[in-house]
Amino acid sequence: MISPSMLPLETPSPAHICPFDQACSYLEAAAKELKLDQGILEILSNPRKVITVSIPVKLDNGEIRVLAGHRVQHSDVLGPYKGGIRYHPAVTLREVSALAMLMTWKCALLGIPYGGAKGGIAIAPKSYSVGELERITRRFISELIKDIGPSVDIPAPDMGTSAREMAWMMDTYSVNVGHSVPGVVTGKPLSIGGSLGREMATGRGVMIVVREALKDQGKSLEGTRVVIQGFGNVGGAAAHLFHEAGAKVIAVSTGSGGVYSESGLDIPGVKAYMMENNKSLVGYPQAIAISNAELLILPCDVLIPAALENQITEENVNQIQARIVAEAANGPVTLAADRSLEARGVTVLPDILANAGGVVVSYLEWVQGLSYLFWDEERVNGEMEKLMVHAYHQVVEQSKKRQIPLRLAAYTLGVGRVAKALADRGLYP
Repeated sequence: MISPSMLPLETPSPAHICPFDQACSYLEAAAKELKLDQGILEILSNPRKVITVSIPVKLDNGEIRVLAGHRVQHSDVLGPYKGGIRYHPAVTLREVSALAMLMTWKCALLGIPYGGAKGGIAIAPKSYSVGELERITRRFISELIKDIGPSVDIPAPDMGTSAREMAWMMDTYSVNVGHSVPGVVTGKPLSIGGSLGREMATGRGVMIVVREALKDQGKSLEGTRVVIQGFGNVGGAAAHLFHEAGAKVIAVSTGSGGVYSESGLDIPGVKAYMMENNKSLVGYPQAIAISNAELLILPCDVLIPAALENQITEENVNQIQARIVAEAANGPVTLAADRSLEARGVTVLPDILANAGGVVVSYLEWVQGLSYLFWDEERVNGEMEKLMVHAYHQVVEQSKKRQIPLRLAAYTLGVGRVAKALADRGLYP
């Protein structure tokens, strides 16, 4: 196992499946398949920069609280760092480091000129007022002001953040440098340089790769039974698009539980109910209530984990009945569970491919912001679809050529491109 020398990581509990160790395992597997030089592997296994800042904030009641904010910049060999900022109680430096590494491979796989980064603050956003969240966000960006920028590191929304936080970040950065800089973040509101199509992008990308995988099996989306764990920005968008394409979405869930209907859910109706009931599905009258654990093992054609990591594990993998698992979340399938699914012939569409639609449209937003020339939604969706379809077929071709699973094929492409660029650039001094 790779043991990065420069990373001040927390020690996980023995029972916890460490996302950073899992990310390193995938890197090692790709390096072995590619026969990478040990020195190159050593560079790729360590983030280039790890930043932790203190965020003092005055709460509405006058109390001063000091939070810790993280930003891990893994690699900028192919271009500026790119990655989301998440607000969630479970945020750790180890988790952020793993996600930064995955972003590097994801961007390389999709052929966009970015390196990987990730950031976060361990807070529950619902526990803070809007004013408190704004002060936290603005102070965080102020502390990172020398480490971000449109040609350095471009943050984006992630779990617990949205276009609102991106607007605060863009404004804070712009005020500090003295002029408007729309390219400093992506996922912004349309009014200040956001891109059409960004809100649905990750869910749309999931739908596209599932559609392509079904085609390869001689099937179509029409009538396909789909189960989606997570009904937020990604899962909700995916559910809408699958429903619109004629698939039968039979179950969806939020953190408090899910709903199931064998005949298929009315997705617009489910969304309307959730919005009227404080983002909860509890009590939805036209379906059966189920837990998140029960949802994962429902008989279906396509299972889409779109919530948190480590959802399909050794404990439940043998009960998974789907024929295709599309990782809309980052790391929802553990290493051991992935091997078990592979042995059973289940097609796993890996996260660095399946959920890449968001970063693709973030890239397109960045390009539009730098050029001050904005596109219509049809063009944005068309450009994203071309990149997603091309990447999917490259992964399938690599899988067949090397006789390896889709996940390893995706990693060999992503890791190999970064390693080649690193070798070509050489080391300074």
